[in-house]
Amino acid sequence: MNSLNKILVLSSAIPKSSRLISTTSSRLNADDGWLSKLLVRKIEPTKESHSRMLSDKEIVYALHTHNIRPDSVDKYLQNYKTSVEFVESRKADLGCELVGSWTVSVGDMDQALHLWRYVGGFEKIDKAKILFRENPDYRALEKERGNFVRSRHLQYLLAFSFWPSGDPRPAKNIYEIRSYSLKPGTMIEWGNNWARGLTYRRSQNEAFAGYFSQIGRLYNVHHIWCYKDLQARRETRESTWRNPGWDECVAYTVPLIREMHCRILEPTDFSPTQ
Repeated sequence: MNSLNKILVLSSAIPKSSRLISTTSSRLNADDGWLSKLLVRKIEPTKESHSRMLSDKEIVYALHTHNIRPDSVDKYLQNYKTSVEFVESRKADLGCELVGSWTVSVGDMDQALHLWRYVGGFEKIDKAKILFRENPDYRALEKERGNFVRSRHLQYLLAFSFWPSGDPRPAKNIYEIRSYSLKPGTMIEWGNNWARGLTYRRSQNEAFAGYFSQIGRLYNVHHIWCYKDLQARRETRESTWRNPGWDECVAYTVPLIREMHCRILEPTDFSPTQ
């Protein structure tokens, strides 16, 4: 399948009624229609790193993804809760704090995601890794946790500067993490379009946080949204398509994507954000 067909397959996932470029497309020139938006625009060379242009590098986030053995979910959660309490008791030394902790209810089942914030960048991460490795209580918790998981994955992320910062939400909500694998070299264009696109997603305060990868799987983007429930998610997303300009954001960003998937998340009882 060639690249154009792949893009058309991705765009077909959007409801037909929502994909009609109506209000805003009438303002575009004839040569700036749908097909022209399928072409990834050239990004001019720059002497600054993309991460410096898009984020504050003094704050690094660690996204831990754990695939849990189906018969060990409760034991795993109790183990991780104890680990969180350990970190909180040594917060001053470790320099990290838990942003959110979730289990997947739709998508990759028997999976947990934990998002940590390190203020002070990779220097803080290096020091925390030494402290974790040298503490026998923490090592015992990690060893026990190994009995409950099938596999693990860690990514270090930076936050997009134009997204909300992931401040805790009061109970009770569901969250959606939409993860994108982008074509190399398109991160700046993605950021430019989403900086505008978020202006159409403010009415329901559903935007929670947005990140892009620094270490781990590269050119990965994670957008986290917060909703009261699945029905509220549906209503909010449908109303967004009635905002002139949102269709253009989708039209310009679809060609940048190589792969995407979403998961619905439920907060654990020890998650700071509910």
